[in-house]
Amino acid sequence: MKSAEALKTSDAVQYEGGDYDVIVVGAGHAGSEAALAAARMGNKTLLVTISLEMVAFMPCNPSVGGPAKGIVVREIDALGGEMGHNIDKTYVQMRMLNTGKGPAVRALRAQADKHAYHRQMKLTIEKQPNLTLRQATVDQLIVEDGVCKGVITNTGARYHAKAVVLTVGTAARGKIIIGELQYQSGPNNSKSAVKLSENLEKLGFDLERFKTGTPPRVNGNTIHYDETEEQPGDQEVHHFSFDTPDSHYLSVSDQISCWLTYTNPGTHNLIRANLDRAPMFSGVIKGVGPRYCPSIEDKIVRFADKDRHQVFLEPEGRDTDEWYLDGLSTSMPEEIQQKIVHSVKGLEDAELMRPGYAIEYDVVAPYQLHPTLETKLVKNLYTAGQTNGTSGYEEAAGQGLIAGINAGLRALGKKPFVLKRSDAYIGVMIDDLVTKGTKEPYRLLTSRAEYRLLLRHDNADFRLMAKGHAIGLVSDERYAKMEAKKQQVEAEIARLKSEKLKPNDQAVNNFIQQHGDNPLKDAVTAADFIKRPYVDYQTLLKFIPGPNQDLDRHVIEQVEIQLKYAGYIKKEEQKVERMKRMENKRIPANIDYDQVDGLATEGRQKLEKIRPETLAQASRISGVNPADIAILSVYIRK
Repeated sequence: MKSAEALKTSDAVQYEGGDYDVIVVGAGHAGSEAALAAARMGNKTLLVTISLEMVAFMPCNPSVGGPAKGIVVREIDALGGEMGHNIDKTYVQMRMLNTGKGPAVRALRAQADKHAYHRQMKLTIEKQPNLTLRQATVDQLIVEDGVCKGVITNTGARYHAKAVVLTVGTAARGKIIIGELQYQSGPNNSKSAVKLSENLEKLGFDLERFKTGTPPRVNGNTIHYDETEEQPGDQEVHHFSFDTPDSHYLSVSDQISCWLTYTNPGTHNLIRANLDRAPMFSGVIKGVGPRYCPSIEDKIVRFADKDRHQVFLEPEGRDTDEWYLDGLSTSMPEEIQQKIVHSVKGLEDAELMRPGYAIEYDVVAPYQLHPTLETKLVKNLYTAGQTNGTSGYEEAAGQGLIAGINAGLRALGKKPFVLKRSDAYIGVMIDDLVTKGTKEPYRLLTSRAEYRLLLRHDNADFRLMAKGHAIGLVSDERYAKMEAKKQQVEAEIARLKSEKLKPNDQAVNNFIQQHGDNPLKDAVTAADFIKRPYVDYQTLLKFIPGPNQDLDRHVIEQVEIQLKYAGYIKKEEQKVERMKRMENKRIPANIDYDQVDGLATEGRQKLEKIRPETLAQASRISGVNPADIAILSVYIRK
């Protein structure tokens, strides 16, 4: 029997805490999705978090969605995840963005009641069968012969599992910085996870140091709203989850408006005068910050020609008067923050409730991961979320879902699940991370997706629900409902291809000429007629018979988009088919790149570091040129 001294970790004597199929470490947005997915697949799952008050907490912006991110939330929902359901239950405002542009870039964004969001997700986790939620700090992984077999907590509990998912986020050796003040902490002054990072380093993982930050929060009762611009929610009905009924929607009067104001030259001069006390520029901050969400002091320096920057005033919830100043993220000293806030129109008398801060944290360099999000160094160990170098709740949740699915599949002895770039934005994100890596907090953008016309907000159910059903996360009833919707869309498209508008129809020609177009010379199908920019589905029904049944608005939306953009969609589908040939060419796991004659030195080094699994993945590695791919293709065939 081992001595008590040998069993010690920190000051706690170890004891056997229990056996599980899957253990998830960290209950932020990634961990919540990972644990729910694993449990819903039938795995006995343990979710361990530093603080129960931090379950699905929003330490930064109290919102969900936005460009690309909103599509990710729809994808999570279509696969059987929880984020879409949760925000539909707890939002205070909802808007569809980019409505004046094409469907490829439209995305939903909701302002969240951050406290209600946390409570609702925590309750969902607590009620989930097969899932145990526990407060503890994981200090160490149990790794034997390169295989992760469990975790050890600060209280001495040894929990064993077939697979472990790390979603530690910014708590990983987190350090908060406010001006000259620095202290060890996770987000929102929660506990920092120090020993786990040290353990990962001992296991041989390459850890990088990233930085993110938040703006000050102010008392909403002290804001002069009449000096700002109101940003109300939409009157149209929107939902993130395909399951949420239209009856569950807040009217504009029930939604809480956001408000828009701007910084000014006085604000900028104040910041410039105090840059010597800004940790971003004094050398205090070592971590790399997010390119697409810079601090206000960084914006002032980088965009010196701009005389103002937007500041959105966002409510943190219904039961609080705390407001979030989106656009004023800063790590300046608190006294300077107060002056910055008071220099902004509408905030002249705003009372600071919390100062903004920067937080540095550890990241597992994502080139060390398989596309399943399992680590290459330790088998049965998965990582997800900000642990992998991303920014944003949505990116974290998307990864968490995939990591949880794959951990669950591993525990069940089933084949892994991988989303391709042509399947989902989640697939684009994970491929970017494991293939290209990231030297700064990664943010999803529509421009990162080469097939974005296929990866739309409106069709996430058609793209992914069958996959979620096969995994066991989408019920038979839900899947059947989606199939029925798809059949309605296909039937109506077929009907419109058979219906014709004739050149002798004066009403049709009058309508065409009113829009500056030439009248019909030959008959055209309704499916072709709707492609004209001034024609929508409801207009079309004025000239042809309607369908035999009333169609749901979502069916009509699909019919219209699929017909209007048919040519562009077909071109993207052809690109996907060409890429599939390379996706199907797998590279042997034990390949020795030194034995592949003709590879360029840089290409050989990058291939050895990333060790891509397919020829397509290899082609996306920076520094691997087309000649390297051709040589590698011939070598694999031989």
